[in-house]
Amino acid sequence: QVHLVESGGDLVQPGGSLRLSCAASGSIFRINVMGWYRQAPGKERELVATVTNFGLTNYADSVKGRFTISRDNAGNTMYLQMNSLRPEDTAVYYCNLKMPMGLDSWGKGTLVTVSS
Repeated sequence: QVHLVESGGDLVQPGGSLRLSCAASGSIFRINVMGWYRQAPGKERELVATVTNFGLTNYADSVKGRFTISRDNAGNTMYLQMNSLRPEDTAVYYCNLKMPMGLDSWGKGTLVTVSS
């Protein structure tokens, strides 16, 4: 059983910054991929960024150069530093953990609103 808890969502003005956190607990395999996904109103959930246990990262084109994903040394806390935020970044941001054998866990999400 894996438990993921996101935090850090807030209302921010365009051009501002936010840092999201995801704390993972439970039975976590050493080999895994953690990621951030988001879902805007009326849209499907989409990938934002992922980071493997080896530190390899992947970003959606829409956030490259603005967002940075990272995880702590223990590997069980993940961050998303979001800079130069735009109104179109408004969404519920979800933490995800993928492990071998098809294990796939999700957090409940944290709301990011970018508006003046």
